[in-house]
Amino acid sequence: MTQGQGFGFGLGKMKELTEAFRKAQQVQEGAKRLQEELEQMEIEGEAGGGSVKVVLTGNQEPLRVVITPEALGEGAEIVSDLVTAAMKDAYNKSTATMRQKMEDLTGGLNLPGF
Repeated sequence: MTQGQGFGFGLGKMKELTEAFRKAQQVQEGAKRLQEELEQMEIEGEAGGGSVKVVLTGNQEPLRVVITPEALGEGAEIVSDLVTAAMKDAYNKSTATMRQKMEDLTGGLNLPGF
């Protein structure tokens, strides 16, 4: 049995473990700030050259839909298609924004799954 090795953790391993905990705490604090930021963010999707707009928060909570009188003149089926397209546009922008913000938050930490 070798003396001075304790539980199999050398001093270097303890430093690594301490650093990992510190980074995890930073990510947790950053994630909380990011969540608050996403809740305040407004992301707009549009269709029909802007005749229909859908606005979501960064957390993809619907805020509002704007439909121009010109779009309404196209009929219910067209308006429905435009609203769906605008929703998809807003959703795609929202997920891309969220993904980028998470990459910025976890950048360089080599966390699995991020």
